[in-house]
Amino acid sequence: MKILVVEDEAELAHGLIKNLELEGHIVELCTNLQTALITVENHFDIIVLDINLPDGSGLEVLRRVKRLHHQTGIIIVSARDSVDNKVEGLELGADDYLIKPFQFAELNARLKSLVRRVHFQGSEIITYHELEVNSSTLETYVNSTKVELTKREYDLLIYFLANKNRVLTKAGIAEHISKGYMDYGFSDDYIYTHIKNLKKKLLKSGCKDYIKNVYGVGYKFTDEN
Repeated sequence: MKILVVEDEAELAHGLIKNLELEGHIVELCTNLQTALITVENHFDIIVLDINLPDGSGLEVLRRVKRLHHQTGIIIVSARDSVDNKVEGLELGADDYLIKPFQFAELNARLKSLVRRVHFQGSEIITYHELEVNSSTLETYVNSTKVELTKREYDLLIYFLANKNRVLTKAGIAEHISKGYMDYGFSDDYIYTHIKNLKKKLLKSGCKDYIKNVYGVGYKFTDEN
């Protein structure tokens, strides 16, 4: 996932970034309100948002995000264990609330739950015709037969399933399957290779070809002809 961390406490922020990147996410950091308000003009899957920022309230970020990206999940983190703050954040559209200090394992569990809730109606088992993905065990099945996928192929499949029937650009796909794709010398071949390998494994297992090439743009995951 592409995650924005809005946090001004340096130690906590760097700890979050390190752990989130180890989980395979793409992470950006903002340490103040004004930078965050600009950064959220871009799309993120989830925002981990501190309310108490040095130049204002993180709730302003929440308000802007909800005007721009309705599908973006938001987890508020705050040292202020206040019922009023929690209620206000949730009423504005936040999906969850964590009180500092917290363990990363707890945040990670909330993130996974939020992804399931936002993209897959809260289910750990994601199904699409004969295709089934278990988001807890990271296992993929076609007609009940297990398909061995690499971590990148699995991430790519989840990205497609979360964006069914939408045209996805090659650059967008690259960003979601690599932490800094520019380091790999981003090219169409890079994307094509990962998609070709995923398609080959799914087709070999008896899955229909749902990954369609959209000429000159990218790809689309659909059962439409």
